Amino acid sequence: MALSDVTEKMKALDQYSACDISDALLGLEKVEDGQRPLAGFLADIVQIAPLRHTHHALWKMAKTIAPASTVQFQAKLSTSESSSWPIPEPNIPEERHWVDLTKPDTVVIVDQPQGQHCAVMGGIMAARMKYLGAKAVIVTGAGRVRDMNELNSLALPIWGRATSTVGAGAEAKPYALDVPISVGALTIKPGDIVFCDPVEGVVVIPRDMLDAVLEILPAMVEADDRVKEDVQKGISVQEAFAKHRKGL
Repeated sequence: MALSDVTEKMKALDQYSACDISDALLGLEKVEDGQRPLAGFLADIVQIAPLRHTHHALWKMAKTIAPASTVQFQAKLSTSESSSWPIPEPNIPEERHWVDLTKPDTVVIVDQPQGQHCAVMGGIMAARMKYLGAKAVIVTGAGRVRDMNELNSLALPIWGRATSTVGAGAEAKPYALDVPISVGALTIKPGDIVFCDPVEGVVVIPRDMLDAVLEILPAMVEADDRVKEDVQKGISVQEAFAKHRKGL
């Protein structure tokens, strides 16, 4: 798939919400017996910076849609909890700082070991990422960031779970770049399409499912719009579903 093709397809996604994307993935996912569908959703990940001061401002914030690049951190001490993904081979050159290897035009997924109290993303790292062309940063695992005043001044979307005042050096170390990571039971691979919706949350589209998602979205969204119109006219949900969602 040519880069220009992917770029155009990502632009086509912008008219939809994260809920629309998850609905499409839910219809496409093949779930094994005993497993639950994930529909691409990164649970409990929220936009931490820039701060969303008012509900009105939240609705005005733009979505970020871009391919994923990944950074995996490991615990410095063996007594700390391990990363959420099986340990890959380390691949960060000793003479380079990991943040200087940021890939432009990507959403950088930074995977932090669970249970840590330190932050793995702060003002200096975010400023360098923005300069190098990152579109957004998502911190998974423990998901901690710091230097909130600096992060808010950068206008680079930063997503995570929580904050800290403690720097990464206390507990964490960068280990590998562009490796698969997991967020709960969801696997994210470099190149997957990350859909960051400030209103609804983050959904990840596997790269090989992008075409299928775009193919089914228009009919699904149109059907839901018609269902809502009918429900607002007093028609029962059951009847509206039968009328507009049949066959989807």
